[in-house]
Amino acid sequence: MPASPIRKLVPFAEAAKKKGIRVYHLNIGQPDIVTPPAMLEAVKNSDFTILEYSHSAGNESYRQKLTQYYASVGIEVTAQEIIITTGGSEAIQFGMLACLDAGDEVIIPEPFYANYNGFAVAAGVTVIPVTSYIEDGFALPPISELEKKITPRTKAIVICNPNNPTGYLYTEAEMDQLKELVLKYNLFLFSDEAYREFCYEGKHISAMHLKGVEEQVILMDTISKRYSACGARIGALITKNKSVLEAVMKLAQARLSPPSFAQIAAEAAIDLPADYFNETQEEYRSRRDLLVARLNAIPGVFCPNPGGAFYAIARLPINDSDQFCQWLLEDFAFDGKTIMLAPATGFYGTPGLGKDEVRLAYVLNKTDINTAMDCLEKALAIYSGKKPY
Repeated sequence: MPASPIRKLVPFAEAAKKKGIRVYHLNIGQPDIVTPPAMLEAVKNSDFTILEYSHSAGNESYRQKLTQYYASVGIEVTAQEIIITTGGSEAIQFGMLACLDAGDEVIIPEPFYANYNGFAVAAGVTVIPVTSYIEDGFALPPISELEKKITPRTKAIVICNPNNPTGYLYTEAEMDQLKELVLKYNLFLFSDEAYREFCYEGKHISAMHLKGVEEQVILMDTISKRYSACGARIGALITKNKSVLEAVMKLAQARLSPPSFAQIAAEAAIDLPADYFNETQEEYRSRRDLLVARLNAIPGVFCPNPGGAFYAIARLPINDSDQFCQWLLEDFAFDGKTIMLAPATGFYGTPGLGKDEVRLAYVLNKTDINTAMDCLEKALAIYSGKKPY
């Protein structure tokens, strides 16, 4: 099981904080946006006297409400086609376990969310990466490159749209190309759409919008980032494939039930005003614009403009991002401050890639982003002086 590139440096951050250094966390997608009060009030106002198991598929009332949410984004599903999971992570895990056998292969454009690899390892599945490049803004690799990787063991293609860690937003043409590929080879298309609401350039095309592949699409979702409720641990697996639903339901029953209080909060979120996301989206857009501008103003740094989510990958004038990110926490401080970044090596499946790249999450306010970029600019000047390349 690979270590998390997002969390593996936590002990070094904790040690820095004990020394009195303020650490600006750009390593993890933990938003500082306030969780909607209506969600918290729904939990506070709940009046049951026994905290019982919920239904293994999730509360019926919540699943019914979710159909309204999905309809609002052009996805027509029934409550019976939704299984509530303990976070989006469990949706990914259930999808892999239900659709894939040990020894099967899944194709994933890299860099990709590191936990895809972790869950694949746990399921005995092999991840076959296809590289996307920072010079292209991490666009979907040519479909011919994906097709070259298909073998008799290939069972699925996995995408995250908008993408974590790159922020890339797949175009309608790219989604259509993926559709044709999964049709041609009878593959599953796993689509992680945790950041659906946060699109800044272009339109979000869900895998569930694609016609003719309804039985092959496995949608993986979560409320964590949508409502700034990462600790709620409520996600969902959605598909129209009845055989997959039956298999996932057995896994859901084996783990008993998803969290009860969090489902109450999540159900309340469905009733938020239709314009709820407007302000949040604009806030993230302005943070993105600031972060990308500051990064590209630093000598030797390049960062493409991400179209969605709240992540960016930047290329730095370094040759070992793991060492550099650790050095930031162990040996660097600027006016008592430092930053925590995620080395991009952990987001690639191909060994050796990402050694001059880091992922940054623009989940802090703009004042903190500016301070963090001041730290990074100073750190790179010192680090490049220490280590001639």
